[in-house]
Amino acid sequence: MNDAPSSRFTEILETVGPEIVSGENAPGTALTLAGIEERFSCSRTVAREVQRRLEGLGLVRAQRRIGLTVLPREEWAVFDPAIIRWRLSGPDRARQLESLTALRLAIEPQAVSSAARFASKQQRQEILDAGLRVVALGAEGSGEEFMRADIAFHTMILAYSGNEMFAALSPVVESVLTWRTEVGLMPPHPEPRAMEDHRRIAVEIYRGNPQAAAAAMRDLVDEVQEAFAEIDPSLLGSPAEIPAE
Repeated sequence: MNDAPSSRFTEILETVGPEIVSGENAPGTALTLAGIEERFSCSRTVAREVQRRLEGLGLVRAQRRIGLTVLPREEWAVFDPAIIRWRLSGPDRARQLESLTALRLAIEPQAVSSAARFASKQQRQEILDAGLRVVALGAEGSGEEFMRADIAFHTMILAYSGNEMFAALSPVVESVLTWRTEVGLMPPHPEPRAMEDHRRIAVEIYRGNPQAAAAAMRDLVDEVQEAFAEIDPSLLGSPAEIPAE
């Protein structure tokens, strides 16, 4: 696709996708290519590209004589960053945060334990350097550079855990770390407890101490969970409180 169709594709996808994820287009709702063309004044080619992407996300299924049938949540590709972002930006954000935090608590302590056991000396050094960079940047604030460093640190741990399934979850962790900063839910300066946990994780992985590294990661995710629990509920909301964006 050239730039114009690509731009239209993105615009339409970023409208229809969130409408499905938010429940505005409920399961069983029928959409049609003709309806997409008419609503967005787009070509059939662009409408078909939107259809293919929605199908790939598990949001719709094409059916003859019906069109595109909206599917229930059980069919969604829930680990896809687009769906995570749409859910975090809509009325389902509290439920999505709960699910993501539970996933992190299940996965990341095991990932740091594995990295402490299986990462090479060079990889452990890289993790140590990345973790200390997060701590140093955190002393200055929690802006975009800090966010990028934090994402790189967590992604590196998953990659160096030696478990390809953990590594494949990197976009999930990146999505929640990015969202928290973009919507202004990060404090101006990271919590000292969280920064100390980052330091401990990096150091214990470097030392090859899986139990201590896992304990520090559990505390870090617990701190995040506690921070979310203290947020004004109106910022997280429920379907009755916050309309889909």
